[in-house]
Amino acid sequence: MRSFYLFLAFFLFVFPVSFQAQEAAKPASSQPKAIHPDIGNSVSSYDGQFSITLLTKKQYYSRSDTLTMDPDIRSPKSIHIHPSGEKYYVNSLEGARTVVYESATNTKIKVIHHNFNRADTLLWSKPSGLYPFTHYKNNLNTFSGKPVESAFSHGGRYLWVPYYRRSYDINAQDPSAVAVIDTETDSIIKLMETGPLPKMIAVSNNNRYVAVTHWGDNTVGIIDISSDSPKDWHHVACVTVKYKLTLNFSMTSQVNRDVNSGMCLRGTAFTPDDRYLLVGAMGGGGGISVIDMEDFTYKGTVQGMMNNLRHLVIRGNYIYLSINKTGYIQRAPLDAFMDTVANMKNGKARFENWTNCKVGSGARTIEVTSDGCYVIAACNSSNCLSVVDAETMQPVATISADSYPVGLDISEDCRFVYLTSQAREGRGGNCVDIFKLKY
Repeated sequence: MRSFYLFLAFFLFVFPVSFQAQEAAKPASSQPKAIHPDIGNSVSSYDGQFSITLLTKKQYYSRSDTLTMDPDIRSPKSIHIHPSGEKYYVNSLEGARTVVYESATNTKIKVIHHNFNRADTLLWSKPSGLYPFTHYKNNLNTFSGKPVESAFSHGGRYLWVPYYRRSYDINAQDPSAVAVIDTETDSIIKLMETGPLPKMIAVSNNNRYVAVTHWGDNTVGIIDISSDSPKDWHHVACVTVKYKLTLNFSMTSQVNRDVNSGMCLRGTAFTPDDRYLLVGAMGGGGGISVIDMEDFTYKGTVQGMMNNLRHLVIRGNYIYLSINKTGYIQRAPLDAFMDTVANMKNGKARFENWTNCKVGSGARTIEVTSDGCYVIAACNSSNCLSVVDAETMQPVATISADSYPVGLDISEDCRFVYLTSQAREGRGGNCVDIFKLKY
């Protein structure tokens, strides 16, 4: 049996299964046509006060375009700019690697591979007891990891990268892991266990906790990172949202875990005072679930926003949501929303004071410019980037992007937008678009 799992792990590493976090993507026959806009494509806002231009790209769909071709861009899921602004990190989901680029020149400076075996034993933290293996028993730490999202801690010194699954776990039903990258050396210095199928990750504003949201079973892991020494970091809780899924899928035949994952927990953000953790749900009745960070308990779920909530961002005194299927951005005053949380009864509440803006369908990651002027959304099904005036919540510009946009980040100086486009069924994607903003 042990030899079988070793063979399976090797096979999946060499011939990776296309098991991307499509988040309830449509069948290939009904998916939008793949497009690849030309560098230099530009649009201006309706009032002429704003323009956005496709400056350059990194892609792995056209080998003939040697100026932009990069074989390390394999179905990139997310992208995050280092707080210094000097470099940015791209998580290539199907490539099992994180690619590091210099911001000033867009030159690749490092490729971090997420492949592990017994030689990496010292990287692992002590098991917490919160995440038992129920299916796989041997060589558990020999795998390649599929990097999904990421978040910086300790002022940018460390980058936390969760794995969608370990390569041998074809249905993401056993514990996965999160890697910690030291951004001074751009190397992995620590590995910690997580629950099944982690996607979103967030760091508290006071740099005391990391929250890992598990799409796979309706739970959220909490890690104490209050120490400046990585050896002292440890798990403190695994919080169940409503109910915990019992996972017992096949170990040889793949199932669709994007629709077999209960509430499909996704967008995650700490409130500015770090008292609460807010977690959005794409399925299972939707809503924003609230975790009390004082005692690590599930407080309840607030309803009233649109269904299929994908991303959640808090900026200033506003909370912003992206609604995936119908393609909306919603905004509400944070203090009003938190008043509703404070008055929650029996774990339930409704908040309906949302301002809505229609963007492209398949609204995935959203970010707000540092000056608070614009909200920008990656619209997966519409193959575009949508820009919204944050004050009026009205659309101001839409520009075509490489199919299929999913992750994005905005530079602190508001001059650049970095966008990842993830492949679907072997079509489109495999690209990072870099846009220049002017306003």
